[in-house]
Amino acid sequence: MVLEVIVDISTAEVDRPFDYEGEDMPLGSRVAVDFGKKRLVGFVIGKKDTSDYPNLKHAEYLDTPVNAEQLALMDMMREKYNLRHIDVLRLFIPAKLRDERDPEAKRIFLTLSESGRNADAKSFARAPKQAAIIEYLKEKDGEFNSALCDAFGAGAVKALRDKGMLSESAVHETRVPLKTLGGKNKKVTLTAAQRAAVDKITSEKGVFLLHGVTGSGKTEVYLAVIEKVLAEGGTAIMLVPEISLTPQVLGIFRARFGDSVALLHSGLNASERYDEWKRLKDGRARIAIGARSAIFAPLENIGAIIIDEEHDSSYISESNPRYDTRKVAVFRAATCNSVLVLGSATPDMETYLRATEGEYKLIELKDRISAHRLPEMEIVDMVQEFRFGNRSLFSVTLADAIRAALAKKEQVMLFLNRRGFASFVMCRSCGYVAKCEDCDVSLTYHKSENVLKCHCCGRRYHALSKCPNCGSTEIKQGRTGTEKVVEELKNLFPSARILRMDNDTTARKDSYFDILDAFAAGKADILVGTQMIAKGHDFPNVTLVGILEADAALYFSDYRSSERTFQLVTQVAGRAGRADKKGRVILQTYAPRHYVFRFASTYDYQGFWRKEINTRMVTKFPPFTMVVRVLVSAQDEQSVVDCTRAVYRGVKEIENKYGKFVYLGAAKSPVTRMHGLIRYQVLMRIPPEEFDLAMPEIYSLVNDNKPAKGSCFAEINPQSLI
Repeated sequence: MVLEVIVDISTAEVDRPFDYEGEDMPLGSRVAVDFGKKRLVGFVIGKKDTSDYPNLKHAEYLDTPVNAEQLALMDMMREKYNLRHIDVLRLFIPAKLRDERDPEAKRIFLTLSESGRNADAKSFARAPKQAAIIEYLKEKDGEFNSALCDAFGAGAVKALRDKGMLSESAVHETRVPLKTLGGKNKKVTLTAAQRAAVDKITSEKGVFLLHGVTGSGKTEVYLAVIEKVLAEGGTAIMLVPEISLTPQVLGIFRARFGDSVALLHSGLNASERYDEWKRLKDGRARIAIGARSAIFAPLENIGAIIIDEEHDSSYISESNPRYDTRKVAVFRAATCNSVLVLGSATPDMETYLRATEGEYKLIELKDRISAHRLPEMEIVDMVQEFRFGNRSLFSVTLADAIRAALAKKEQVMLFLNRRGFASFVMCRSCGYVAKCEDCDVSLTYHKSENVLKCHCCGRRYHALSKCPNCGSTEIKQGRTGTEKVVEELKNLFPSARILRMDNDTTARKDSYFDILDAFAAGKADILVGTQMIAKGHDFPNVTLVGILEADAALYFSDYRSSERTFQLVTQVAGRAGRADKKGRVILQTYAPRHYVFRFASTYDYQGFWRKEINTRMVTKFPPFTMVVRVLVSAQDEQSVVDCTRAVYRGVKEIENKYGKFVYLGAAKSPVTRMHGLIRYQVLMRIPPEEFDLAMPEIYSLVNDNKPAKGSCFAEINPQSLI
């Protein structure tokens, strides 16, 4: 039997099947092969009777981690996103399966041997630790060697092993990868709207958009749908946009479904990810929960795929391998004949358009399930505050509202989508702005560490006490970040207990849990955060939400800036008044009459969508065209320029062949240098009728034009154009 094997090397030069001889085995099998002078892992993607090459090397069978459905998904993703075989295959397996060694981490487990069980305690009079180990193992009936050494000392454990009083075995220890919030399995009676939604989803097939206002009970609908799927012998995938949401979601799902739930996301270490993947693969767990990577869970007989907060940009992978999780989910659902539920209070513009046109089935939950309706949103004009002499981060209205909430022992959430203390530092005398040496961006000041950080590459610099250009000590700090918000809150409300949640405070593995758990337990009065706090969280005692600088993202040079601002404002506002207490939202802005805030203040998604979709149609932006960016980067600028010119000329020929594009241009990227690389781009907007014809040729053009020691790749509707 000749096996067609993809070897585990991510380069274009070896992105093709290599022939090996071996026994007949299923497609998707993992094999160990000799490749050149190396011993590598590979994956069988095809079989045939003969080969054009003589003297084939042998492929040794290891296991079968990838199924036929996943191989079909690989083919789709390669064609749609111009990906290499191995880059897609790596999405399907944990890192431990990229090595030929046994992936299961084994630990030495010790129990009492017959002589140990019969040992007389008096014989250990001079060895009290050994006696304590004997008594401990009699009660517990076994323990891991490392745990015994930690508790009683390695010397005492070794002495008993040498005496033959302990028996040892190698045991695979399955780890519980994440602590959870919640955990109570409350039996909930569904509302009529929820029950109708569940009945429709479970009785039909296809793609559903569950459009429900914040607090309308979408999670209970998800739970009921999955419960029905499990009862019919199926499995399910549940996706959330942020890792920070998984402790709460995981707590709810574990309370309802117990050990049937497994967690998959990038925050797990290699052993934890393998253990959870193996539980899903073996059928011991039937529900996969996680961020976007969980869409590749190794489940069979998938009955439902659910994507919560489907509009969120985190579902788009912007590093290799690049893909749109929603498009992958549509393919998996169709292949497995399962339902796909896209849930959101503020759906993506394209998703809602597809629902209104009948391609997706629209289900609406228009009311909250709590005693109170959506919280009232008050818009504060910060221009007026400035005119009246208020230089604070907080308007008088917001400061008074925080004070009143604290007096009633209620909790407050404050949202600002900018971390750090100040977004830049500038010399007042000469205008010098501190920038990263490797990236063409200003450095952010972090006061708690007294450093300047680049938020692109992570490089750190000493904080400035004087200007390196002119020597002046007149250093101005730029726009406010979450760190500065916390400092000012402490000055205004010295007795308030304050937590901050952003990328800086959640660097440790369990830091998400620790912050959210403390806030849920009432150990803090105010939670300040970036978009991490905007989605999905349910804190019954939160009655006030303050939105600072609501217009911060409104004027970005991005066609989605209005949509993203509306989504963030609506999502953050939804954190208030979710239980039996009335909520209030105070939105601070310098553009109070902007249409985004007019629609957001009344939670009028349909009104906003109609205005925005009309603007997109007139200006020919997605979903009425496809934005494609070819990004070229390398250290040598001339090499980048030459490659960009070649790509532009090639795209121009493609345009002439298939029809006029809405836009085509080539230029430096807005951030010209990042991670030490010079960046140029070719940007185009292609009508849908030409897109499917043009993209294969654009991909071919990209593959044939690479700058020296650099990269060239194409992105479809990129989430960021910097």
